Amino acid sequence: MLPFSQKPHSKFSFFKLLFWVSQLLVLSSGFELDESLTYIWPLPSEFTSGNETLAVDPTLSLSVSGKGGDLKILREGFERYKKIIFKHVSGVSIFEKLRGITSVYDISELRIIVNSDSEELQLGVDESYTLFVAKNDGKSIVGGATIEANTVYGALRGLETFSQLCAFNYGTKSVQVYKAPWYIKDKPRFAYRGLLLDTSRHYLPIDVIKQIIESMSYAKLNVLHWHIIDEQSFPLEVPTYPNLWNGAYTKWERYTVEDASDIVSFAKMRGIHVMAEVDVPGHAESWGAGYPDLWPSSSCREPLDVSKNFTFDLISGILSDIRKIFPFELFHLGGDEVNTGCWTSTPHVKQWLNDRNMTAKDAYQYFVLKAQEMAISKGWTPVNWEETFNAFAANLNPQTVVHNWLGPGVCPNAVAKGFRCIFSNQGVWYLDHLDVPWDQVYNAEPLEGINNVSEQNLVLGGEVCMWDEVADTSNVQQTIWPRAAAAAERLWSKREAVSARNITLTALPRFLYFRCLLNRRGVQAAPVTNKYARQPPTGPGSCYEQ
Repeated sequence: MLPFSQKPHSKFSFFKLLFWVSQLLVLSSGFELDESLTYIWPLPSEFTSGNETLAVDPTLSLSVSGKGGDLKILREGFERYKKIIFKHVSGVSIFEKLRGITSVYDISELRIIVNSDSEELQLGVDESYTLFVAKNDGKSIVGGATIEANTVYGALRGLETFSQLCAFNYGTKSVQVYKAPWYIKDKPRFAYRGLLLDTSRHYLPIDVIKQIIESMSYAKLNVLHWHIIDEQSFPLEVPTYPNLWNGAYTKWERYTVEDASDIVSFAKMRGIHVMAEVDVPGHAESWGAGYPDLWPSSSCREPLDVSKNFTFDLISGILSDIRKIFPFELFHLGGDEVNTGCWTSTPHVKQWLNDRNMTAKDAYQYFVLKAQEMAISKGWTPVNWEETFNAFAANLNPQTVVHNWLGPGVCPNAVAKGFRCIFSNQGVWYLDHLDVPWDQVYNAEPLEGINNVSEQNLVLGGEVCMWDEVADTSNVQQTIWPRAAAAAERLWSKREAVSARNITLTALPRFLYFRCLLNRRGVQAAPVTNKYARQPPTGPGSCYEQ
């Protein structure tokens, strides 16, 4: 037998062995949580915790009370979260049955109290809740787990928080709550916490939209801004004007009215509003595929022809049809990036302007205000991109919600004039900007430059925008997540809680943990630390460190 040192490849084998031993040591040490941090995302308003570990019964039952206890939204929400919490557990294990072992659980029932039986979902609905989780020793009246909320939507937010407190222990093969007892009193900072989804630049199937809505609920986002149509395609069915969806890319890339209603209902079950957008007068070339008279001319196709009554009759018909689908009080009318060159270069439109002594800018204002009147007459509050405010603030309907996007400073100007505002500064909250890192998203503050409390109250909240020129089903979730969650915490949690510390120490470990939570729930959230968003991992490693 040859000595070890003389064996063929022995040196290589020895160092290979050392390498694998070192790797095993690294793996065995594992990722350790910073126990000083609270791994709930977004961070609750008020909370206290302890140092106990509680076991949760895999057959967890629901006990309801209050006027809203029997609401379908609540019961379906409980079943949905129960599947998430007990993904790795289904009742008593086969080994416990064979051994005759009877487990003792600290939490066997989740009590939910909902004080209102209203299911109305409008802007500013009460989403507050309290959550108690404590050991049920038969003595304390708050033992076990209890959620109390004024509305069913507050109860849903409480269920999300409870699900994040529950963690599967692979050693005991049981679900546990760490750092109990928990007392959480929570409410959102802003009423409007949105995500824009663009289905014109790339069609997204219904199931994909639902997956995105589901993932929004995990971060407590509550408005899906559905940018359904744009110049590239018109995928939505409009019964009164059935040729409009001739502007879809193909006959398979369309949404029926039933599809749209299904999305709205699906979102409502998760406490999420759906705000539709019909962008006028620009971004509308696709409309003319079904109705060419909407174009100023066949060679100059947008903005929509301001000179024809047919244009406004058709817009009114669209709004009447889709008002039956979208009950949310806000409706987006766009109004951005309007190049009026087609109006001044097309003879019949130019003549119409001259007859009324109007400039192209006057016509732009005329068009926007006329569309606003239509939306208001149908019970909507109009939302417009900031260009309308920048161009003619003095003449905008006072109900207008100004949607910022071009940069900072617009919301301070808008609220100073009495308008409400939504913050979406493209430099930080446009998710298609892949070079914007998570910390810039996290640090963006909707109230920056607004010090007057009454003016601060006019900022409804904010919205991250998923424009889909270079995103489709193959990568849209990776582009949205996890950066959208950084904005979600900014919009939900107290300003002082997310602004006053070194976020690399206080937020980044929690953010990494939430990204991995999304992955565990089947959401394709991309690594946090890559230079560019939605890129795959650069090499082997733990989800919690990428």
